[in-house]
Amino acid sequence: MNSKKRRLSTARLFLFSTTTFLSFSLLTGCAQAPLGEQGAGPAFFKGSRKIEQLPAEAALAVPKNNSQQTNLGAPLTIFTDKNFVGSGRCALCHGNLADREDRDMSITNHWRSTMMANAAKDPFWQAKVESETSRNPAIKQVIEEKCVACHMPMAWRQFNINKQAYESGSGGTPYDAFINPANQLNKAAMDGVSCSLCHQIEDQGLGTKENFSGKFIIDAGIPAPQRPHFGPYKDTVPEPMQTSIGYKPLYSAHTNDSALCATCHTLYTPYLDSAGNVAGEFPEQTPYLEWLHSEYGEPLGTRHDISEQLDKVRLCQECHMPHSPAGGVLIAMPAPKESTGKDHFSQHHFVGGNILLLNMMQDNIDPLGITASTEKITDTKKRAADQLQRQSANLFLHGGTISKDTLTVAVAVENQVGHKLPTGFPSRRAWLHLVVQDAAGAVLFESGKPQADGIIMGDDGDEKNLFEPHYDVISQQDQVQIYESVMQNTDGEITHTLLRGAGYIKDNRLLPKGFDKKTAAADIAVRGAAAADGNFTGGSDLVTYRIPVGNQSGPFTITAELLYTPVSHAFMQDLTQDASLARVDRFVKLYSEADKTPVTIAGVKGITR
Repeated sequence: MNSKKRRLSTARLFLFSTTTFLSFSLLTGCAQAPLGEQGAGPAFFKGSRKIEQLPAEAALAVPKNNSQQTNLGAPLTIFTDKNFVGSGRCALCHGNLADREDRDMSITNHWRSTMMANAAKDPFWQAKVESETSRNPAIKQVIEEKCVACHMPMAWRQFNINKQAYESGSGGTPYDAFINPANQLNKAAMDGVSCSLCHQIEDQGLGTKENFSGKFIIDAGIPAPQRPHFGPYKDTVPEPMQTSIGYKPLYSAHTNDSALCATCHTLYTPYLDSAGNVAGEFPEQTPYLEWLHSEYGEPLGTRHDISEQLDKVRLCQECHMPHSPAGGVLIAMPAPKESTGKDHFSQHHFVGGNILLLNMMQDNIDPLGITASTEKITDTKKRAADQLQRQSANLFLHGGTISKDTLTVAVAVENQVGHKLPTGFPSRRAWLHLVVQDAAGAVLFESGKPQADGIIMGDDGDEKNLFEPHYDVISQQDQVQIYESVMQNTDGEITHTLLRGAGYIKDNRLLPKGFDKKTAAADIAVRGAAAADGNFTGGSDLVTYRIPVGNQSGPFTITAELLYTPVSHAFMQDLTQDASLARVDRFVKLYSEADKTPVTIAGVKGITR
């Protein structure tokens, strides 16, 4: 093992001596009070000297799309099956809404440009499905059933409700069948995670493993016009919906519960050994379980009214479906005379961090069959950038002492979200980019520099098909603090094939506040060197940089950024091996053309005096 990979001793940096840092938080855009006074940030900042804001000279970076042409997108689908209807049918009444301040609250206008709406059209997902089934043909059926259960849920449910009616025209395994435009369930499949799917999920077993991985329950035995359509409001007006599409709107508090989201966003997948045998089950995505283990979670089965004021609890819906600030939303137009404006209206933003994929969709609206306009995708990208850059993390600088020709600086990252950051799918990563400049502006030290092709300088995962370890102390430019999950197969080798992922050899994604890594269950445990790092705790990480500066005395300018991308270079390189497959080849081309600039989640800048 080379010196870069040796375990470095823990450095607990609570206070450095006389150096003052000027700092700005690009997350909030406002001056930071002394951390010891305001109580913000990790506890090790208590007693910090006053932090003054420096001018934020550069905007936080986000990747840009390529095309400047406008496109209205395809119309929403209006299919009708026995148990589901297309989003276009819902848009007739729920697509022209506004709040008291006349801001657009249209459910379908917000939803149609999200990754939820485009779950089946997502070119990355399609490429990965074809890659995985090509590499693991013996369980092709199993893979596709697992994938379509959440990415093409209406088609998959309708098929299983009445197999006899649809089996004759299925045309092969589920994904191959549903993606075929000639298939009678294609329209339902390509409508993604749509209105009549989520609002029919029953309050049965939510939050349990029996419900995870797309095993939600929908009662298909209730005929129209009595089919339940669950929502968060008690004062429903049933007749218009029953007459038009055969659903009866009913109140149920579970629509305002994180466990509803957990049905698809907690995913377990089978994994194979080197002989091709199913050897177990792998926790591929676990944000709900991470949330339960944080200070934001709550006991299973707890239900809240949508208007209830919560304390520490933060539900998925609060961040990803924020309420209209002004309220007064009539949830259907034209509104029945009995209707009242809702002050607790959840906007259907379903905002996440997938700006890279949204750019690809925006540049390829027609080829991908996207039903959102250029304008609506732009709106969703702005929401994603806002959530990443204003609601996800804070950075702080501390230190600045020079001893024996070494400048010592500490960077603290504070996680503000209710689950690990980054969350979900194991292609995502965030990392620290730190630059130190001398008085003349020359760069003395740089760790984590991003490249135009998606590579991080110094990352062994990108450069050597290994992985970059977790660090407590960084003293070389080719050492980078990367927050990520890295899979290994049954032979202990690094893998990017989901169906070979037997466990994580590294998982140092930033923990939510209150997360106790010592008591965390195996499925959400911290893996690798971070498990023993006393400065890597629930809600924060502290990384010490020891930088050789020779005989220079400063002043030194220190800039730190927390960067993020949803598709790592190593993951992409592995996928490229299957470029002979049509949809993999398409995604490889889309990725090669895309702006791979990482999102700057947060930044901080200081100068020693």
